[in-house]
Amino acid sequence: MRIASYVLPDGTGSYGRVDGDTIVDAGGLRGQYADLRALIAADALDALESASGETLAVSDVTMLPTIPNADKIICIGLNYLGHIKETGRDRPEYPSMFTRYGSSIVGHDQPLVRPTVSDKFDFEGEFTVIIGKPGRHIPKDKAYEHVAGYTCFNDGSIRDYQRHTTQFWGGKNFWRSGSMGPWMVTSDELGDPTKPRMVTRLNGEVMQDTSVGDLAFDIPDLIAYISTIIDLAPGDIIATGTPSGVGNFRDPKVFMKPGDTIEVEIEGIGTLTNSIIDES
Repeated sequence: MRIASYVLPDGTGSYGRVDGDTIVDAGGLRGQYADLRALIAADALDALESASGETLAVSDVTMLPTIPNADKIICIGLNYLGHIKETGRDRPEYPSMFTRYGSSIVGHDQPLVRPTVSDKFDFEGEFTVIIGKPGRHIPKDKAYEHVAGYTCFNDGSIRDYQRHTTQFWGGKNFWRSGSMGPWMVTSDELGDPTKPRMVTRLNGEVMQDTSVGDLAFDIPDLIAYISTIIDLAPGDIIATGTPSGVGNFRDPKVFMKPGDTIEVEIEGIGTLTNSIIDES
């Protein structure tokens, strides 16, 4: 099942089941489960299978980040073997982690904002995990039991600010600089999460193209490691890192600019598309 979060034409925030180019709105379910995060926390995703709310065209709603109110957005750096190689670094002993704030993320078909202070706005297509079941000290062999589904992520990065210190945070949290969507695909529908191909395109040109199986730390590794530090809660986001091909390591470098279109397509999930505008 594919499930999206969005704003209805009347301005109401909602969620619903995606069927091709249409959405069956949650309708009355919102009275019990206010948003997708609440639905996941209640282990009630199956309720959307029989939802009988209004049917709308996807184009008639304003898409939100898949989980608009995630408690935690955890991003993993240097986690694709190809990307580690292009940076000239050694394979890390432990996952490199940083956090993003909700205000830095927009939904599918919403513009990403290049800040006034930099023109070094880079793309990072990422395969992303949505936590379904809470846990702490989760063993690797139980990790997938804690996954509700998967989505696409663009970890838009302001490269000069990212390198002001050894902490990535500065370049990763500019207002509306990243995106998530277009929807969540439930784990049972996607199947083996190591198999999908992920492609990032800038103005139609392929920039990144790899299998999710190129991860240095796979999904069970990440869930086990992160859950030794913090409790994982329903709706938490783990963006698993970006593959090789980012603009900063190209010769010449390639950065996003106003008028560009960036797409992150993951086999079995869909395509997250965003235009680029300047901060006004």
